Amino acid sequence: MDFIGAYAPSHLTFLLEGFWITLQVAFLSIVFSFAIAIVVGVLRYAKIPVVSQVLATAVELIRNLPLLLIIFFTYFALPEVGIKLDKFYAAVLALVIFEAAMLSEIVRSGLKSVEKGQIEAARSSGLTYVQTLWHIVLPQALRRMVPPIVSQFISLLKDTSLAVVIALPELMNHAQIINGRNVNYVIPIFLLVAVMYFVVNYGLSIVSKRLENKHA
Repeated sequence: MDFIGAYAPSHLTFLLEGFWITLQVAFLSIVFSFAIAIVVGVLRYAKIPVVSQVLATAVELIRNLPLLLIIFFTYFALPEVGIKLDKFYAAVLALVIFEAAMLSEIVRSGLKSVEKGQIEAARSSGLTYVQTLWHIVLPQALRRMVPPIVSQFISLLKDTSLAVVIALPELMNHAQIINGRNVNYVIPIFLLVAVMYFVVNYGLSIVSKRLENKHA
């Protein structure tokens, strides 16, 4: 194990460049998947005829597919129908599709956890269904969703490593390139990669706990 050679400044810079791509993919995926999940979760909770059933089917289908398959689909299959995405956006789209399905279930469960008595009280006070949903149900549900949502965001960050299969120049891809130069770098490099993932994910866990305690 050559720690000195593995942690040469050029290697550290190369890993940080890959980690920056990882963080960009994760950030965009979190933003768009959460926005879509809120819409899908609310529509399913509202039980709109046909729409709710179609969304439920789509969510269950996506949730039961491997993320790796969805990545292959966005990068290799979409060009066959005229939609060609570069590696970065193919990875983002795959993660958004998969994570939106996972998060929408969390949103729907959070909405269902709000007591019916509060909803009935809001409606009897003159609020419309939409106003009740927006002002009463959603705020309470979001507070209850914080821990599972952050947990899903942590999983999303780790799942970005699967984009290595399409040679996206993210952290794992750069780690493999460095390891290919010298077999003595493998353990030191993977230890450093593990630390980088851990630091960000542990930070998210701390934020989640503080938010949970704040609203407890």
